[in-house]
Amino acid sequence: MDILQIVGIGIVATILIVVLKNQRPEMAIQVSIITGIILFLLVASKLTAVLELINSYTTKVNIDMVYLTTLLKIIGIAYIAEFGAEVCKDAGESSIASKVELAGKVVIMVLAVPIITSMLDLVISIMP
Repeated sequence: MDILQIVGIGIVATILIVVLKNQRPEMAIQVSIITGIILFLLVASKLTAVLELINSYTTKVNIDMVYLTTLLKIIGIAYIAEFGAEVCKDAGESSIASKVELAGKVVIMVLAVPIITSMLDLVISIMP
């Protein structure tokens, strides 16, 4: 049932944006951003249940929480960068959108360094 709400909001916002683009393009961008935020808030409650499930499994398996936290940060950065890039594309700024995507990739790479080094340490310890 939630998906019907999400799709309905998306369709109404799209129609509103198409109408506004001809008359007031600056309002169309604002409606797009607000719609994205509303849709994210509707889905955020579902994400908390998933995060709790992942957290319970990491405690059962005894995985260090630093890895899980880093992984969740990486996923969050990817979604935020994609959302920002899409807003830039909607505004007709594809060059800025590509810069936002690049920045997101760089930040993800920086955050992934501890996980990569941990994996390399594990491989080195296994090798004779």
